[in-house]
Amino acid sequence: MTKSTNIAGVISAALLAFTAQPVLAQDGGLTGSVSDESEWQDLGIAIPAFPAQQDVPTAAAPKTTSALGVELARIITADLKNNGLFRPVGPDALPRIAFTEATNPQFGRWTPLGSEMLVHGFVRAAADGQLTVGCYLYDVQLQSELVREGYVVSPSDWRRAAHKCADLIYSRLSGEDPFFDSKIAYIAETGPKGNRRKRLAIMDSDGANHTFITSGSSTALTPRYSPDYSKIAYLSYNDGNPRIYVYDINSKSQTLVAQSSNPTFAPRWSPDGRYILYSMATAGNTDIYRVSSAGGGTPVKLTNSPGIDIGGSYSPDGKRIVFESDRSGSQQIYVMDADGGNQKRISFFGGRAATPEWSPRGDQIAFTHITGNFRIATMSPGGGNVRHLTNAWQDEAPTWSPNGRIIQFFRTERGSGRTGLWQVDLTGRHLRKLETPEDASDPSWGPVRP
Repeated sequence: MTKSTNIAGVISAALLAFTAQPVLAQDGGLTGSVSDESEWQDLGIAIPAFPAQQDVPTAAAPKTTSALGVELARIITADLKNNGLFRPVGPDALPRIAFTEATNPQFGRWTPLGSEMLVHGFVRAAADGQLTVGCYLYDVQLQSELVREGYVVSPSDWRRAAHKCADLIYSRLSGEDPFFDSKIAYIAETGPKGNRRKRLAIMDSDGANHTFITSGSSTALTPRYSPDYSKIAYLSYNDGNPRIYVYDINSKSQTLVAQSSNPTFAPRWSPDGRYILYSMATAGNTDIYRVSSAGGGTPVKLTNSPGIDIGGSYSPDGKRIVFESDRSGSQQIYVMDADGGNQKRISFFGGRAATPEWSPRGDQIAFTHITGNFRIATMSPGGGNVRHLTNAWQDEAPTWSPNGRIIQFFRTERGSGRTGLWQVDLTGRHLRKLETPEDASDPSWGPVRP
């Protein structure tokens, strides 16, 4: 794609509404693997504030288009920095650029700053209040444009434009699928240890835009987003017993997954959204069942062992399920076919293993390894190549980013019982806490937003 000095022409060519398909990497990106990002880590990326065509008031949180341009560049910088792959420099440490410079970069001013890549953008407000955000990635040394995109958003959705731009840059440079424009469901917790109020909540992948879904009048646990983001399956004590409900985000209504008086828990969606796995305890025995997510029909019992079978998670192709069972005398990880056949244990490395979740890439399983402390670990679907990613007192319940590169989990503090959401990359070297309004647990990372 060639560089243009005609910004009006570039704008009209680059615009995409959020109904468009996700932008994928072009020309393959740089080479690298999930566990070795050394080729990327020193890549300096300059991200100056996005200039506004005119500084006018908007209904977006930053209030004016100029302020919005600064905040967009800050969010893109944080996204690219927090995954540990790049060395971005944000707008507060860089000179401002003119509106016309967005499509006509002055490469000579960035070379002395050690910038190898340059992100430019712009903001424009239409008469109806809609915002247009342009996003461009340039190679400073080659003095060439690598990729561009544009987004039309409502003022309330302005942060998505920043995440989409960060996704575009990440995919172009890494060659991997994006993940910043995604959401996380979790359990917000308040109150003293032993009497915690636990309510269902959602937020953006960077911890912004918190929304509480339930009031906390009944305890909520273990949420899971549906693949299309329209629903959340979770455990609720709504009627006093632990039962699985599906909450419809648009209608704000919820339905029971299984019409049974027995306790049901640990819901998981199939990759196509047609089924929900759950566990049900009957007469002291717990097994895994599958039921249509549309409701109705007879649940299919997938396990039948004299123990506790729980926590099924589908492989990305929907053909296999990984789950936890104590049928051998302690918590261990098993896999089976999607119809319940060919059940076999895969964890033989000592200690206990729990809360398995299959990677979206299909090549790894994240789980909680219990050997005194609770640690987040990964292994192959065959049970080999075990790698520990954290080393704290109590880390548990891993959930994968949509591209299978980052794992989020919750950490419990020794003594106080306070909980918080953390994430770590697959090298285990980049660990950070997500700030939430209340204590938080049981995260579930949804797919990239449509």
